[in-house]
Amino acid sequence: MTPTTKIALVTGGGSGLGLAIAENLIANGITTIIAGRDADKLNTAKTTLGELCIARVCDVSNLASIPPFVESLIDEFGKIDILVNNAGINQKKDFTEVTDDEFQSILTTNLCAVFSMSREVVTHMLKQGDGCILNISSMASHYGLPKIIAYTASKSAIDGMTRAMAVELSPKGIRVNAIAPGFIYSAMTAVALDSDPERKAKVFSRTPMGEMGQPEDIGKAAAFLVSDAAKFITGVILPVDGGNSIGF
Repeated sequence: MTPTTKIALVTGGGSGLGLAIAENLIANGITTIIAGRDADKLNTAKTTLGELCIARVCDVSNLASIPPFVESLIDEFGKIDILVNNAGINQKKDFTEVTDDEFQSILTTNLCAVFSMSREVVTHMLKQGDGCILNISSMASHYGLPKIIAYTASKSAIDGMTRAMAVELSPKGIRVNAIAPGFIYSAMTAVALDSDPERKAKVFSRTPMGEMGQPEDIGKAAAFLVSDAAKFITGVILPVDGGNSIGF
């Protein structure tokens, strides 16, 4: 590792969008630490991603574990240039059936952990005088979707926090942006939509580009936003959704 090598940390980097983001960062020569709860999943991803990938176990829902986790990375790698807050959970359930514990659990992982991880990493970025943070939001923060009340609340808060962080931190050299993915293809989403033809028809009818996105679409957008090519972009919540959020 040369002194000029950038170091990125991607939470939830062992699968899905996090894996696609890590893959694109690595393709741009960035040493990328993928963090998650499942060591086997992380190690499988590391095998795929190669020598620029480093796997570290971290359960972001355990907020008390975050400060020592970040400190251990700083001790090992000396810095973190890029933080991608991707780890998140969801629950599909009728509004009146959601318990307080279920609501809080989603907020803890999707919102509180993003704050805690960002706070700890920013402490070190401020010493460096630069850095970049990318939060993963959702189209659920742009318009109402049924049966995901806690997820929607968490992602709406992420948008507000992204803007507030950008205003406070950008003068100190730290850019903060977010991506709001639309309907992105995965085996799980394909099964879910195929089993619900009415929902599938609605998804495609209001997506002007007429198709679902691919994980690499999010990965490439992420790689751009954390790169020097986006050095004058901060406080943006970028929809990557084929136009779904503005579709009729």
